[in-house]
Amino acid sequence: MNILQFTGVIAFGSFLAGFLGSITGLGGGVVIVPLLALALGVDVRYAVGASLVSVIATSSGAAAAYVKEGFSNVRIGIFLEMATSAGALIGAFLATRLPVSAIGVIFGLVLLYSAYQAISMKSEQSLSLHSSDRLAVRLKMEGTYPGEEGPVKYHVRSVPQGFGLMAVAGTLSGLLGIGSGAIKVIAMDQIMGIPFKVSTATSNFMIGVTAAASAGIYLSRGYIDPGLAMPVTLGVLAGSALGARFLTTARTPVLRRIFSAAISILALEMIYNSLTGRL
Repeated sequence: MNILQFTGVIAFGSFLAGFLGSITGLGGGVVIVPLLALALGVDVRYAVGASLVSVIATSSGAAAAYVKEGFSNVRIGIFLEMATSAGALIGAFLATRLPVSAIGVIFGLVLLYSAYQAISMKSEQSLSLHSSDRLAVRLKMEGTYPGEEGPVKYHVRSVPQGFGLMAVAGTLSGLLGIGSGAIKVIAMDQIMGIPFKVSTATSNFMIGVTAAASAGIYLSRGYIDPGLAMPVTLGVLAGSALGARFLTTARTPVLRRIFSAAISILALEMIYNSLTGRL
């Protein structure tokens, strides 16, 4: 495979990753890192570095569309970013200290847990029955999102628990380069009671800031290769823009199944290759 073919494969795979990341809130990194590390033999740290750049691109490509459509809750996103950004710095530091195989196993386990949580989440109808807690009301986190029959109001609960889980999400972002979208969506949807589409859109709004917090450390360590990051970024931008349009009309149960199936397969591949020394 020559350099032109190699770049084309990366760009196409990144396009698919950007599309999946946009409609599920994953950020695309869960596809890009295994694609580069497993299929193309790229060192996992360079794969994580390129993934972080692509995560920033995904956020830029999809977040604006979601804010315009009224799905993103900017107030919630800005508040939770304080936790994820701090965690991202810790994760980026740990990434330079842990062996590659350990990073791969952690990556796989996180994805398997995310897949399980996605298919076991409560329905949005049941989540909408609870009322906002005192802190959420004080921070004015309640909002609405476009529904088939007009704006749908939702409430927010368990803000401290969600904030703590966001710190964990940020650490995983810096360590694994996945944007931590999987954990963010679960924290907002399952813990804080925010509807899945709002969680996905707000996750896309947040992941760029989280990734930027740790990307600087990878850049200073020499783990961001412009020749690798460029096709990844361009592909993800195109895919995320298409995914943003698809999300507004897609049904939530379908998104959950796509979410679970995609990351379950990638998780098993990542764990197997890490344990067998192929990563």
